[in-house]
Formats: sequence, C-alpha cells, structure tokens
Amino acid sequence: MSGRNKHMKLGFDNEKYLKMQSEHIMERIEKFGDKLYLEFGGKLFDDFHASRVLPGFSPDSKLQMLMTLKDKAEIVMVINGNDIEQNKIRSDLQIPYDEDVLRLIEEFRNKGLYVSSVVITQFNKQQGIDRFTRKLKKQNIAVYHHYYIDGYPTNTKAIISEKGFGKNDYIKTTRPLVVVTAPGPGSGKMATCLSQLYHENKRGIKAGYAKYETFPIWNLDLNDCVNLAYEAATADLNDVNMIDPFHLQAYQKVTVNYNRDVEIYPVLRNIFEEIYGTCPYKSPTDMGVNMAGNCISDPEATKKASQQEIIRRYFASKTRFINDECLIDEVNKQELIMQQAGITELDRQCVKVAREKEKQCKSLAGALELDDGTVITGRNSDLMGPCAAVLMNALKHLAKIDDRKDLIEKSAFAPIQNLKTEYLGSVNPRLHSNEILIALSLSAQTNKDAQEALNHLKELRNTQAHITSDLSEVDLNTFKQLGIQVTYEAQKR
Repeated sequence: MSGRNKHMKLGFDNEKYLKMQSEHIMERIEKFGDKLYLEFGGKLFDDFHASRVLPGFSPDSKLQMLMTLKDKAEIVMVINGNDIEQNKIRSDLQIPYDEDVLRLIEEFRNKGLYVSSVVITQFNKQQGIDRFTRKLKKQNIAVYHHYYIDGYPTNTKAIISEKGFGKNDYIKTTRPLVVVTAPGPGSGKMATCLSQLYHENKRGIKAGYAKYETFPIWNLDLNDCVNLAYEAATADLNDVNMIDPFHLQAYQKVTVNYNRDVEIYPVLRNIFEEIYGTCPYKSPTDMGVNMAGNCISDPEATKKASQQEIIRRYFASKTRFINDECLIDEVNKQELIMQQAGITELDRQCVKVAREKEKQCKSLAGALELDDGTVITGRNSDLMGPCAAVLMNALKHLAKIDDRKDLIEKSAFAPIQNLKTEYLGSVNPRLHSNEILIALSLSAQTNKDAQEALNHLKELRNTQAHITSDLSEVDLNTFKQLGIQVTYEAQKR
C-alpha cells in the first residue's frame, strides 16, 4: 500500500546561522572587555532535536560555530560530584556522566579545540571522584572543586562572600571566550560561571556572562510549533515556555523564554549587582546569544517538521507511562501540546497507514514514509516481524524490485530461527530488522537484486515510520542507526 503527501523541505539556513552566531558572540565578548563566560545549554554534538525541528540545521552546528572561534576559545567541562557518586546515566547514549565527560574531551580535542579544565561541583569527596580525577590528570586536564553554598541561589549576601563563591577554586583560564558546558542538566554550569565572575572581579579582570541555548527560540511566537516541540521534548523536566515579563517591561517587546530562566533572573540580577554594582542585562532574553530564529528560511517547513516531533514525543511519553517511567501527567501535557499545535497523532501519515494495514491484515503492522512521501507497509509473518518486513519492502521499492520477489532464500531463514530459539533462548523465531539486514548482506554475495536493495539503505535516513506494537531494543537501535524516526505503540506487560 502506498500514498503521497508533500515532500518535507529544508527550512533553516545553516551557513547564515554559523556566520551570524559567531559574529554575535564576538560582539558580546567585546561588550564586556577582557573575558566572556558562555554557558552552553543543550548538546554541542549530535543535536538531533534541533536538526529534526529545523530541517537544514546540522546536528553539530554549535560545534561548527565554535570551530570558527577556536583560537579565542577554551572549554571548561562541569560535572556534579553527586552525579559521579550516583553513576547518573545520560539517557540518549546510556553512559554515565563521568564517562561522557571523558568522551566529550576526546571529541573536542580531535576537533582541535582546547579543553583547559574540569570543574567538579557540589564537591564533598564523593565516592568515585578520586578515580575520575586520576583519569583526567593523565590527560593533562586541570581539575577544580566547587562546593555546596548554603542559601544558593537566593541569599546573595552569603553567596557573594568569602564563605560563598570565595571558597570555590578559582579556575585559571587564558582565552577571551570560556565555553562552560556539561554532559547534562543539573551539572552546575551557571553557578560555575557566576563563581568565576566573582573571582575575576576580585583580581581586577572585567568578565561577563552570557547563555547560549537554542530553545525556546526567543524571537518566535510562544505557540510557534518549533517552541512547542521544545516543550514536548522537555515534558519530563516540566519546562514551560512563557513570555519574558522582564523583557516586556523593559522594552515593551514580546519575547519567549522558559520558566527556569525567568524564575532565576531576579537572583542573577542581584548577584551581578552585588559583584559589579549594576546588572548589564534587563531580562533573561538579554542574556542569550542565540541567533537561530533569524535563520529560518521556510517557516512552513519548520512547522511541519516540528509537528512530527511533537507527535513522536507524545508516543515516547505514552511508552514511558506504560513502562512506569513517568506519571500520567507527562502524557496529559503532551496531549495539551498537541492541542496547542492543532494536531492529533493521525497527522502523522505513517501512524494512519500502519493502523489501516493492521485492520486490513489482522496482524501487527508497520508503515514507513519515504522522503518523497510514498508510504510503504509491512506486516507480521512467520518469517519476520513488522519492523523487518517494512524495512525489506522499503528497500525493494527504492531499488525498483518486484514486491513478490524473494531477496533472501526462504531456506536461509530456518538456520537463523533455529539458532535464536534453540541456542539463544528466544521465544520469538521471527527475524528482527538487524537479522534481516545480515541475511540480506549474505544473500547479496550471489544475488544482484539483494545487493541493489542494500545500496539504497542510506536513503532511509530521516524517513518516518510507525509500528503498531512494542519495539525491541534491537529494532529500536537498528532504526536509530539507519536514521529512521520511528514511533510505536507500547503494550502493557
């Protein structure tokens, strides 16, 4: 079965963004004089959320931008000591925060960026820190300690004192742009920046602070789908987009920020005033340096891409709820965001088609929407599950191979199924998507059509898919590696 809808176009000018963003950061450095501490929010690498909602945005755009300033920049990594002790895991990569710090340092260095130090915040000689510190020192990375401050962030008199920021280590930096980044939220990036402002001021060095966060985009409407998609992406954190009341009061201009920055702004203002006597910013929006909103080239394209992201996040939250990983409040919030965006789950074409296929064939099914809008379906069979089936059918379509033609000999399935059930303890004899690709690769040695099908694998990147059943970790990982943006319908276990 196939259908068509409008091909998704690029909606973001990445080259314009890189140029404008780096120029804007340089202006901010010059505004403060000697040094700028730039808090980097979100991901420097692999920012796939941004690339999904802003088609044309490169997943490493922030990194590319930083590369244009690399001679002026150094990187300070921040990690919370409690996260080391509790072995906190980065959810997208499934690795601990301390391991991710080491990974990021290696990535930065491979790109020719200078990583000067790591700051361990909330330091209290937690378990695991000595071992982590030894690893860093072997790589010639300086390690500093920042401590818990009683009354932070509201008691500014206590914070701006020798017993507050004064007891933190002073981080020695040598370049005008200091990028402060972390493996995830709650690491203490902002507090690290503010502590440095205190210490630099004591040493007579003029230093400033700014924040680089892509979302929400301050100069888009509050209910623009791009900003709603950010709310959907952070539903588990309960972030809420809102009009910046301080910016509105200061400039009579409507801009968008999110609740945590709006809530912390009066505290930041007090800290700036305590250190410098005056605050350089009249609003949380003023603190930001993000230029992404100025580089959207096709608002309709970003709207459609963001609508798909909102629906994907809704399905993800439903899965989390079914697996007892969140409360129903998170699902309700996603439903509210969909209402604000004026969409339902059926506005995702592959969802509609997959469900129709399931009704038609009375078995679990899947649908995959190709780049040109064609929708390919597949269903459960004795030989393969719906993920594998839809994958095979999509490759046949792309390679212009008759749907009835077998690319893998049926006799080849039996040994794999026997291995799974007899030796590997699986109760499901059907082939998963990774197993079907291995079988297809083996078949390609003697079958030209099989090889031709494999040649089209790259064309599946950024396609949309939906499966009407639970997905195994194996199928999820295979689809992720292929770049297929998949949703599915989790079942109560």
